[in-house]
Amino acid sequence: MAPYIKDIHRKGVRVISNAGGINPLACAAALQEVAEKADVDLKIAVITGDDLMSEKENLRGAGITDLESGKPFPENVHSMNVYLGARPVSRALDLGADIVITGRCVDSGIVLGPLIHSFGWNRDEFDLLAAGSLAGHLIECGAQCTGGIFTDWHMVPDWHNIGFPIVECSSEGDFIISKPPDTGGLISFGTVAEQLVYEVGNPQRYLLPDVTCDFSEVSITEIPGFEGGAVKVHGAKGSPPSTFYKVNATYLDGFRATAVCPVGGPKAVQKGKLTAESILKRTRLIFSQLGYEDYSAVNIQVLGSEDTYGPHARRSIDGGPREAVIWLAVHHKRKEALEIFSKEIAPAGTGMAPGLTGVIGGRPRISPVFKPFFFHYPKSNVQINLFLNGQYVETFEEDLTFTSDEAVSFDPPKINSELKDLPSGHHTYRLEDLAYTRSGDKGNSANIDESVWCSKLSMN
Repeated sequence: MAPYIKDIHRKGVRVISNAGGINPLACAAALQEVAEKADVDLKIAVITGDDLMSEKENLRGAGITDLESGKPFPENVHSMNVYLGARPVSRALDLGADIVITGRCVDSGIVLGPLIHSFGWNRDEFDLLAAGSLAGHLIECGAQCTGGIFTDWHMVPDWHNIGFPIVECSSEGDFIISKPPDTGGLISFGTVAEQLVYEVGNPQRYLLPDVTCDFSEVSITEIPGFEGGAVKVHGAKGSPPSTFYKVNATYLDGFRATAVCPVGGPKAVQKGKLTAESILKRTRLIFSQLGYEDYSAVNIQVLGSEDTYGPHARRSIDGGPREAVIWLAVHHKRKEALEIFSKEIAPAGTGMAPGLTGVIGGRPRISPVFKPFFFHYPKSNVQINLFLNGQYVETFEEDLTFTSDEAVSFDPPKINSELKDLPSGHHTYRLEDLAYTRSGDKGNSANIDESVWCSKLSMN
């Protein structure tokens, strides 16, 4: 904020960010120092209440299990935060805040909040709340909406100067997404459609604190005449949210270390695999002598051999490539065990296969492994407080009148079965030639929306 804070103040720009981390009040205090040094007067609001660490002991005996794995509540919890919604953000803006800082908050909420504040959307106007949430969802990852990691990446110009998205919303819930002029990137049906399916799971039931969203009949229409492209988006539907918040807890699950070593010369792949296996044998021998247990997990990949493709890797020709890279990652409950592993990488350069040219980054560093644990927590048990310039202002009261835990039945999306201009007969295609795809970075699932699939097929 520091380089821009005078312009932000002069132009009356209001800033909302879920940048508070585990200490949003300290974040606001640091920002207040920046404002004072720049001699600008800004009202900085802070939203607290997401941190549940004070409830750790009560929750440990409550029989809580992980939403995804069913595992019991972990012993060594290091953080525990509720995903708050948009209403506290809109309330902070109502109180006159120039800057709003939250701790854990759904990413779309920092867009829906100012829309509620500006348009006065009510708690039961679920289609509008879903539309505002969709606007936030589409721009929450910045350049992912403007051509970043796009399936048709070769069509996206000027990555070095890629522009971030701009969303212009109406009080009726329709909105236009564009990007600044003279910037790289691309906004098209495809770039926005890929982001629509990003991490939503079931597109008919995307669960958020303020609304349950149905994005299955959303329409994305390209608008001509915009430099770099623009689209109009509408058609989001909504229903009541649940009486629970989702909680993201983290717990310590041992330690990890990764060694990355280039290998050169003939039969580089074979040398790399044998080197990695020998390092593991050597360290396991030391573990047994010291009474340590085995590694919790091991990952060996020789980059250059197409190990990442598993059984679909192409066969090597003439002994394979003459250069490859060992990627050896290990996980162990004890840090001391990985300190042994870290020390045993460099000796491979003189005691194992020829051609080991170095250890990228030097001796492998040991890092703690924190894993997520998700569960639901009643909204009625969460106390949300609002602060302005460091002073407590009020406790936000969550209205649970418009919530419901009853399953909502959705009509199946209407799919146009008439596909025009499609080739007939038997054809073979790569998947990327048929479908836009986008996988999330929060898990191991990927979404391919059928309407996106059919649209690209008919377009090409």
